[in-house]
Amino acid sequence: MPNRKPCAALAILAVGAALGALPGAAPSWAQVRTDLVVGMALEPPHLDPTAGAAAAIKEVTYANLYEPLTRIDAEGNVVPGLARSWTVSDDGLTYRFTLRPGVRFHDGTACDSADVKFSLDRARAADSVNAQKAYFAPIASVETPDPATVVVTLSRPDGLFLFHMASGDAAIVAPESAAANKQKPVGTGPFKFERWVAGDRVVLVRNPDYDGPKPALERVSFRFISDPAAQVAALKAGDVDAFTLFSTYEALPEFRNDPKFTVTVGTTEGETILSTNNARKPFDDVRVRRAMAHAIDRPTLIEGVLYGNGVAIGSHFPPHRAGYVDLTGMYPYDPKKARALLAEAGYPDGFETTLRLPPPPYARRGGELIAAMLAEVGIRARTEPMEWAAWLEKVFKGKDYDLTMIAHTEPLDIDVYGRADYYFNYGNDRFKAVEEELNRSQDPARRNALYGEQQRILAEDAVNGFLFMLPSITVQNAKLAGMWVNRPIQANDVTGVSWK
Repeated sequence: MPNRKPCAALAILAVGAALGALPGAAPSWAQVRTDLVVGMALEPPHLDPTAGAAAAIKEVTYANLYEPLTRIDAEGNVVPGLARSWTVSDDGLTYRFTLRPGVRFHDGTACDSADVKFSLDRARAADSVNAQKAYFAPIASVETPDPATVVVTLSRPDGLFLFHMASGDAAIVAPESAAANKQKPVGTGPFKFERWVAGDRVVLVRNPDYDGPKPALERVSFRFISDPAAQVAALKAGDVDAFTLFSTYEALPEFRNDPKFTVTVGTTEGETILSTNNARKPFDDVRVRRAMAHAIDRPTLIEGVLYGNGVAIGSHFPPHRAGYVDLTGMYPYDPKKARALLAEAGYPDGFETTLRLPPPPYARRGGELIAAMLAEVGIRARTEPMEWAAWLEKVFKGKDYDLTMIAHTEPLDIDVYGRADYYFNYGNDRFKAVEEELNRSQDPARRNALYGEQQRILAEDAVNGFLFMLPSITVQNAKLAGMWVNRPIQANDVTGVSWK
């Protein structure tokens, strides 16, 4: 929000003095702010969460614009969304959802069971472009016995079905507006789309017709600022009220020492990895992948990239979740061991490769450090910075890469290692068998044991370089309340945010 002009500020002070306001106290008639500007490092490529993998799409739209059947709250729990309640059959195959009454899309059209069926069928269709199409693969049929009821029948049990139905990828959309949602999103959430200034911001306004609790905020702007210095400047100038996933870690001490700001450090689901193309030589050889694991000094990496604000991982699973197994000791930093493994694999002099790096600072800065560490054991990695859209198209979709560094921020996404077409090009029948048992099991203790087994398989195969968890750091105006500390799902949920 722009600063008030000096003359306006003086006039306000004069009126306050005339009313007998105490020095340093706000006048009793001062209005509480109802606008908010949230800073983000990356701009979404579009605004349809059901048609793109970029986390920035969900960070703008999740719970704000769109609603899934269920949703994830700030604590990571599955809670009601468009469905106010549900039941599950004893065999785990039939889910009966009861929808909230009176829900309408932002264009005024009613949202009922037909829209839910359209959304789920669209997500699982042969021509679906949903980034998490696998979430919907277990669905055998979707029936709508009446406008308020949806019955989903699965072909096999899925222990994470309710969790997956709470993702942004499972947002419920209308057939009349779905095709235009990328640029003109229409959802059912407590905020609706006002405008998108490309390269600058997306603006949402409060939805006066929302059927649930109204947000305290009337207007929310998501501003996109990729340059670290500009992020710091925008916060200090008051142009941005809160910056989520703040990654200019070296600036944190000055914000922590300034009473105008609050700095929170929470957890994310962001396993940050050195993604490896397991189908390309020489990375199809487990000895090469294990050599790289021994070549990476994770404590030094965390200090150099995150200024110590991170936790090392040894597989693809977050330490804060039940089921985590600490495997960080499997590949201790050991350049001598790394060189021996490379020689054993037929590369005594190392080899040349390319490390493609997307825009986030942790990737650009971390990639340079990793390249230097790999060079110490003879792996000469040329770093190649890429813009986000190009990375998504070439690396993630096209699988055209040797190595890349990225944080996988989808919750409980260890299952991606069982996908035949995933960009790691990894396959392990033992892992897939464990995944099948996970899908059949509803018992929490058994599921956690199976997660542990999967983590060990991935670590033994050194599928990727498992580096650290990306922290959720938010720098915000000290008068702001309700921002999420942890990030259990890709979201900047501002529905509960207010000014003190």
